[in-house]
Amino acid sequence: MKYHLVSGACGFVGRNLVKRILSMNTDRVIIVDNLSTGIHPSKWLTNQTENIKDLEVFENDRVLFFNGDFRKLLNAMTEDQQYLQKTYDLAFDKFTDVFHFAAIVGGRAKIDGDPMMVAIDLAIDAEFFYWVCNHKPARVMYPSSSAAYPIDLQSDTDFVALKESDIDFDHNLGKPDMTYGWSKLTGEYLARIAAKYYGISVACVRPFSGYGEDQDLTYPVPAIAARAAKKEDPFEVWGSGKQGRDFVHIDDCIDAIFLAMDNITDGTAINIGAGRLFSFLEIIDLFTKFAGYQPTIKPLLDKPVGVHARHSDMTYVLEKYGWKPKISLEEGMRRVYNKAVENSNK
Repeated sequence: MKYHLVSGACGFVGRNLVKRILSMNTDRVIIVDNLSTGIHPSKWLTNQTENIKDLEVFENDRVLFFNGDFRKLLNAMTEDQQYLQKTYDLAFDKFTDVFHFAAIVGGRAKIDGDPMMVAIDLAIDAEFFYWVCNHKPARVMYPSSSAAYPIDLQSDTDFVALKESDIDFDHNLGKPDMTYGWSKLTGEYLARIAAKYYGISVACVRPFSGYGEDQDLTYPVPAIAARAAKKEDPFEVWGSGKQGRDFVHIDDCIDAIFLAMDNITDGTAINIGAGRLFSFLEIIDLFTKFAGYQPTIKPLLDKPVGVHARHSDMTYVLEKYGWKPKISLEEGMRRVYNKAVENSNK
């Protein structure tokens, strides 16, 4: 039986990816999360059975949950490559697919408000790739971020659709977005080293503004949807609301992640986006249209807003892989709004 590893598995992207793996095959998945922001698997997985020592077991023995800091597990697996097999009597040699989502994450308040905490991601990624180069799993996914792109290409006076070549490790990298952007840029560099010098098959992706029905309210889309469901008036928006993002539904994000793993081995990255820029005022207008009212907009100019405009150029992915998102903005946002209404009625 094949075994896969997903770190940060209880976060937004991790949860959706684990569910997708379970729907695709009959393999076993070891998931890791310290639940600092994630949701316990008992809330989103089924069929919890008897533990294997301290590993919680779900989905008819297919999912094994390690509740703790990923670095602790990495240290143990680095010291003894057969640590999991020996400790929990598991019958496998090496992991097949490894997905690394463990990170200090959050919305703009976290990125701007606690940048040194976010910098811990550098340590997590360094330990992760050190273990990868020794363990040598069949395939590795490293999720980078659109925050890795140079911020001077995203200002209110000079912004462009960001294409993969705007990050050039052989020439000028530019300045990424805060410590979160630096950590993701460094992670991409380590991915390339792992591929070039250690023969690891690594794919990287740069998601833009992913969203979905089960996303945490610290992120703007579900927060806006929740306020629209309650018919907030006046309607608060961080900053002027004119800042724009490229919104892509989580289902499309997961599709693109597997596309990358199936086609990329050298640590290079592809964009995951819709290739369109929408302001937060437009998102508010969409949600309040769903709700059937027109509120007064109340800008909160003291709140962090990040760069003015961040959106993807999806030309490369479309031309090389024939991929584009399947879920339209209106359909995806409608799903989020319907879930917000459901939650507000509980």
